[in-house]
Amino acid sequence: MIPRLGGIAFLPSMLFAFIMSLLVLSHVLGGMEVTIGLWSCVFIVSIFIIYSVGVIDDLIGLGPKVKFLAQTLSALLLPLSGLYINNLYGFLGIWDVPFYIGAPLTVFVLVYIDNAINLIDGIDGLAGGLAVISLLGFLFCFMREGVWAYSVLIAGLIGVLTAYLYFNVFGNPESNRKIFMGDSGSLTLGFVLGFLFVKFAMDNSRVMTYRSDSLLLSYTLLIVPCFDVVRVMLSRLRDGQPLFKADKRHIHHKLLRCGLSQHRALVTILGLQVAYVIMNVFMYSMMSITYIVALDILVFMLFNVILNVIIKRAELK
Repeated sequence: MIPRLGGIAFLPSMLFAFIMSLLVLSHVLGGMEVTIGLWSCVFIVSIFIIYSVGVIDDLIGLGPKVKFLAQTLSALLLPLSGLYINNLYGFLGIWDVPFYIGAPLTVFVLVYIDNAINLIDGIDGLAGGLAVISLLGFLFCFMREGVWAYSVLIAGLIGVLTAYLYFNVFGNPESNRKIFMGDSGSLTLGFVLGFLFVKFAMDNSRVMTYRSDSLLLSYTLLIVPCFDVVRVMLSRLRDGQPLFKADKRHIHHKLLRCGLSQHRALVTILGLQVAYVIMNVFMYSMMSITYIVALDILVFMLFNVILNVIIKRAELK
C-alpha cells in the first residue's frame, strides 16, 4: 500500500505552529494583542475547503471537475473579501488594475498555481522542494516588510515540509518509513503559495509599503512549476491530446529520459529554480519586468531544447 496521506499533516501542523508561535511572541513582547483580519479568516476557510477536497480525493478519489470547482470556489472567496491583484507594476506597460479585471485574474492565478504544484508532484521531493524554495523567498519578503504573522505562518510550514522531505526523499519503503504527500498535501501547498503570491503582489499601503519588485519576486519564486504547466499544455494542444490527460511530458520526466536518477533530476530542477531567483534579482536593476519575463521564457525554452537533443541522442543509442 502506498502511504499517500503524508500531506494530511501539513495544514494542522502549520496552523498549530502558527498559533503557538503567535502566543509565544505575544508573551515575549509583553502581551501584544493578536488580531486576525478578514483576509486571514477567508484564507483559512478557503484552505480548509482545498484541504478537505484533497483528503477525500486521496481516500476515495474525486473527478477533476469536482476538484476544479472546489479550487475555483476557494479562490473566488479571496477577491470577494477584497484581496486581489490590483497592480501589475509595469508588466506589459500596465500598472493599476481595476477590480473587475483583478478579481478574475486573481481566481485564475490561484487555481493555476494550485494545479501547477499538484501536477509537478511526480518524483520524490520535487513539489516539496520547490515549495520550500518558494516559502523561503516569501519568508524573506514578508520579514522585510515586517509582516510577522505571515512570516510565522510560512516558517511553520517550512518546518513541516522539512520533516516530510526527509522521509519522502530518503525514507525506506521496505521498512514503512517512506511517505508521499498526495493531493491533500500538494493542493494545500499550491493554494498556500498562490495566496502568498496574491498577498505579496497586492499594492496595499495599509499592510506593506509600495515596492516595485513585489510582483516580480512573487512570480520568480514559482517560475519552474508554472512554466512547466504551460509547456505541457501547449505540447498537448499541438498533438491534439486532452489538456488534462496524465502523461509523461513534465520536466522531471524529460530529465529521467535523459538518463538522470530521480535524485539528480530533483537537484537539477531545484537548481534551475534557484538560478531563476538569482538571475531575476540581478536583472531587476537593469531592465523592466516585461523584458525579464521574456528572458525567463527564452531560458526555459532553451533548457528544454537542450533536453530534447539529449533525449534524442539517448534514444538513438
